[in-house]
Amino acid sequence: MQRIDNETVRKILDTADIVEVVSDFVKLRRSGSGYMGLCPFHNERTPSFSVSKAKGICKCFSCGKGGSPVGFIMELEKLSYVEALRWLARKYNIEIKERELSAEELAVASERESMLALNEFALNFFEHTLTESEEGRNIGLAYFRERGISDASIKKFRLGYAPEQRDSLALAAMKKGYSAEMLKATGLCSASERGTLYDKYRGRVIYPIFGLSGKVLGFGARTLKTDKNVAKYMNSPESIIYHKSNELYGLYQARRSIVSLDKCILVEGYMDVISMSQRGIENVVASSGTSLTEGQITLINRFTENVTVIYDSDAAGIKASIRGIDMLLARGMKIKVMLLPEGDDPDSFAKAHSLEEIQQYMAENETDFIRFKAKIMQSTTDANDPVARAGIISSMAKSISVVPDPILSSEYIKECARLLSTSEEIVALQVAKFRNESLEKEGIKAKQAEAERPKVVADPTIHVRSTRSQDKAAFVRPCEMEVLRLLVRYGMVTLATVQDSDGHERNLSVMDYARQELEGDEIEFENADLNALFFAITELQPQWAAELPSIMEQAAETRRQFFEAEMTTLRSQSLSMAELTKKGDQAEKQAELIEADFINQAAEQFVARRLSQSPDNTLRTLATTLISEKYVLSKIYTKDNQKVETERDLLATRVPRAIYGLKSAHLQWDEKELRIKLMQQGGDSEDTQEILQTLQNMRKIIAEIAKFLGERIILPK
Repeated sequence: MQRIDNETVRKILDTADIVEVVSDFVKLRRSGSGYMGLCPFHNERTPSFSVSKAKGICKCFSCGKGGSPVGFIMELEKLSYVEALRWLARKYNIEIKERELSAEELAVASERESMLALNEFALNFFEHTLTESEEGRNIGLAYFRERGISDASIKKFRLGYAPEQRDSLALAAMKKGYSAEMLKATGLCSASERGTLYDKYRGRVIYPIFGLSGKVLGFGARTLKTDKNVAKYMNSPESIIYHKSNELYGLYQARRSIVSLDKCILVEGYMDVISMSQRGIENVVASSGTSLTEGQITLINRFTENVTVIYDSDAAGIKASIRGIDMLLARGMKIKVMLLPEGDDPDSFAKAHSLEEIQQYMAENETDFIRFKAKIMQSTTDANDPVARAGIISSMAKSISVVPDPILSSEYIKECARLLSTSEEIVALQVAKFRNESLEKEGIKAKQAEAERPKVVADPTIHVRSTRSQDKAAFVRPCEMEVLRLLVRYGMVTLATVQDSDGHERNLSVMDYARQELEGDEIEFENADLNALFFAITELQPQWAAELPSIMEQAAETRRQFFEAEMTTLRSQSLSMAELTKKGDQAEKQAELIEADFINQAAEQFVARRLSQSPDNTLRTLATTLISEKYVLSKIYTKDNQKVETERDLLATRVPRAIYGLKSAHLQWDEKELRIKLMQQGGDSEDTQEILQTLQNMRKIIAEIAKFLGERIILPK
């Protein structure tokens, strides 16, 4: 919503590390030269989300989403380009000169951005009230301190207080230009029958709820009054920025600890999270009093597959929560359950014990969910009641039936039979029964969805035909994509050294060669999106030329440092002058290679990095797709040294082949058009002879190109 100068934008884009950014949201494991993790954009059990540090991009090879750091944040958090830049600036402590938005600017801002901005304003208001107002200190701050919450934890979780005054927040927000409609949409205020605004959370302590990006999505507010007619907690309503079923309290603060420990501890309330974190158990999140949902499970699964659920000793409450555990099991997650001593909840338990005592208790009392469920159900059921026992077996089998791993499921069946003193066959039959029922329900749902899908009925009176240009665009698109793939990956890389008309040598880049060849034959990209990408690459050439001197200076400095270090090492050895000279020459040649490699790598990454960070969504998506495409490297071995040559080594042949492949596609299309015209015209007119001669010439050219490309047969397409 605010202007960011170009220098700051470039600093943000150059500083942002794709692995660091994605790691804030996804648990990554090294895979070859890159990293893999579970895709944050869709539910999956097998990692297909690839992150390349060298290319500076990420890509899901299942759903296709990804991009550069800024593109990733835009897609994941549904932020604008500018808001994503601000997110990255905050992460890397890059200063952005900002100004307050005017009322007019706020009016034209998007609803989502305005709501996020208003929530941030409200958060600062609540924080300031808690620590800087007399009412806040005497009531809100006193409450937190009475509950044993330190100033550090108050700051970490950004706790606040809403004053008792009827409309203090409403007045402050409207003074800054926020509308009454926006205050009501976020749930911060409501309107009376007379239409006047009043604050909904007045007289309550505030627990802000953050998304993974650090944006304030909503608030939980607890009353400090003992009046039973007053709701103990009030929460933000569902909105375009806040969906309670998709958020977990404390995850923003806990995510790094969860990844580090490869474990998430799940509790129920705000104070449970804060007290556990304050004691040193930081990998804790809360479902905020709601039953566990698929959205919340997806959030946890981004960071770890290991979950420990902590319960107090209320057996009725535990039985009500078991469905959520079944959902975790169905996602293939590894579940442990821990029961606290009678009378304790995570909040009180954390305050009464040291970190070491809590860790020891967890190590001794964490138990497998199947064992835990059997124990709980047996403790609340008459062991002599056969109907009740059958119910326990059935409930246990239902939980086992959702486990996707067949080996683990088999082990659970054995353990369940042992715990309930029954046969494995009975448990296995019940498990199979529930699985079959589940499959039948899924089949019925699929059929219903198919039946409800609108049917497209063709109108025989309407015939829609693609234009010839659209047909040609589709015909040549694969060839255009291959040319652009090479330009995105290697556009500024030097392809050859050539002499100009004055006899001066100059470097010919891949982009220079492509432009010359295509312009020489007056070939343009037929597909509008690919044509836009081509011109975007050409517009990057002046930027590359401007940055090249600085890159060459850095390369020269890298060469100098390497050579000096090598010579220092050589001089420390007992070498003759001849040996020192020989090894010095070798070091100098190696330093030259390092310098050249530095420049080549910068050239190779330049186009990809710039386009993958483009504010234009179409260009960014296309570039990311071309950079991330799963191409299999051809291993071409030379007879002399069996050296494996990469695509980068083969640009001198790959680029011309791609260009001539595109030329051939255009010629084949034109040749096909002429044949159609010839058949339509018929006869032996002068035009027919001219068309035949043109066809003959075109076929010769196509054959020559085919020979160059290595094709054996040219067939009309």
